[in-house]
Amino acid sequence: MNYVVTIDGPAGAGKSSAAKALAKLLNVHYLDTGAIYRSIALILDEAEIKPDQPEFIAEALRDIKIELRDGAVLVNDIDISGEIRTPHVDKIASDYSAVKCVRDALLHLQQEQQNFGSLIAEGRDVGSVVFPNADIKFYLTASPEARAKRRCLERELKGEAVNYDETLKAIKSRDEFDSKRENSPLKVPDNAIIIDTSEINEQETLNLLAKHVKEVLKI
Repeated sequence: MNYVVTIDGPAGAGKSSAAKALAKLLNVHYLDTGAIYRSIALILDEAEIKPDQPEFIAEALRDIKIELRDGAVLVNDIDISGEIRTPHVDKIASDYSAVKCVRDALLHLQQEQQNFGSLIAEGRDVGSVVFPNADIKFYLTASPEARAKRRCLERELKGEAVNYDETLKAIKSRDEFDSKRENSPLKVPDNAIIIDTSEINEQETLNLLAKHVKEVLKI
């Protein structure tokens, strides 16, 4: 039996780590939709094409080939998985992902991933737009303060300089932008199971997700 599980939520709520861990636990495919949008944002930004230039974006997208391979994101056969995880891309990703022609162009790419077997998909609209008929939908959330602390810790572990106040401000700003944007705004999908991760760790989050999945899917 093939199935689709979606995990939506704001930045820093633990979607990526939870989705990766759940996919590994269940031995199924993992789809990081945010990585796809980050890749597009990086390529367009480097080409000096701005989010308010949809006609140029649409033209550029025709020459961009995105491939998901073993957890890596390849753009025109080049692995840019590491380059998309920077503070700069954090700042610009939402602006580009809000552009309608970008979301339209990438919708099919995301949806076709379910053709390769059962799937754990995470993002900001996977349960509401990309896979509205998913077998199980989750929405992970956490306080802005908890999410800012996690982001700072992630970057400290990478040896990057961090500023908590700036990180918190950026998260709050992105929350507002993502929830109010016209195209595919961040919201709780219909029938989603809401899990607040503010006071629980990654293992506890995984345990909750796995419990619900096994109960619903009888696996």
